[in-house]
Amino acid sequence: MPAPLLARKGRHLQRYENQLRLVAGCIPYKIIGKPDNQSGDLINGVEVLMISSPGRHDFVFPKGGWETDETVCEAACREALEEAGVRGIIDEIELGNWVFRSKSSQGTCSQEGGCRGHIFALEVTEELDNWPEQKMHGRKWVALEEAYALCRYDWMREALDLFRIYLFSKPVPPVSGLYEPPKFRISTSAERAIASC
Repeated sequence: MPAPLLARKGRHLQRYENQLRLVAGCIPYKIIGKPDNQSGDLINGVEVLMISSPGRHDFVFPKGGWETDETVCEAACREALEEAGVRGIIDEIELGNWVFRSKSSQGTCSQEGGCRGHIFALEVTEELDNWPEQKMHGRKWVALEEAYALCRYDWMREALDLFRIYLFSKPVPPVSGLYEPPKFRISTSAERAIASC
């Protein structure tokens, strides 16, 4: 029997830059239907995975500290596994990065508690029945429009906007067989979007 998966604890390996805690996360998604026949894009045939937080009624995307012994993509994949119990194929071109306050510092405008979150698209290929933070985070698959309504913060809605652009730029996959996700680049101004206090 394989050893149970465990979540990392503590911040002794945490990366910081200019007093900001570096965070990695993703928008996990799955293709659930055929592409829209008129536009040829995948937007109407996609669901995204959101997770709940203890004591709150809104939802977020899996994210957490980027540590010194991993790449940013490895950190995003680890957080998706720990918090949402999913594995998948990550696109190594980030959707964007945002500066925001940690949930414990949301009411302040000080630098303390600030994070820079790097967010990626992760196509889910496996959903686990049990995962390390299952007792803290429930998961919910939702359509894109519902995801906008569930988002706790403006920066998350901005990430969804960039995710929609990402989906629109994807080639329509063949009916059978696998395809390689394309690499594309968003403008620098979009990547540097900053959510204010």
